[in-house]
Order: sequence, then C-alpha cells, then structure tokens
Amino acid sequence: MGLLEEAAGAFAAVEGVKKLDPNAGFITEAVAGIAGFEGAGAIENFIEKKEEEHKEQQG
Repeated sequence: MGLLEEAAGAFAAVEGVKKLDPNAGFITEAVAGIAGFEGAGAIENFIEKKEEEHKEQQG
C-alpha cells in the first residue's frame, strides 16, 4: 500500500464525518483525516504480517 491508499483512507474518513455531522469543524475533519490515514497504514501492516506468517507456515 502506498500513499494513494492512505490518502483514500483519509478522504473516506473525512467524508464519513461530514455525513455524520454536516456542521463539523476543521479540527474534527482534520482529526478524522489523520485517523483514516493512520488506519489505512495499520491495515497494510496487519495484512503484510499475516502474509509473512502464512508463507512461514507453508515453507
């Protein structure tokens, strides 16, 4: 996963906040963006770890 996927996670989180609270302020949207960015990175790390474990079990 690269920067594009993490940016997509941030965008999705910000859009989700806007749907839940149309009057959300800049700080709320910024925090959602950071959480989405970091969440996408965490998912990437989890998937890579599971793939490595799977390869070790087979090999």
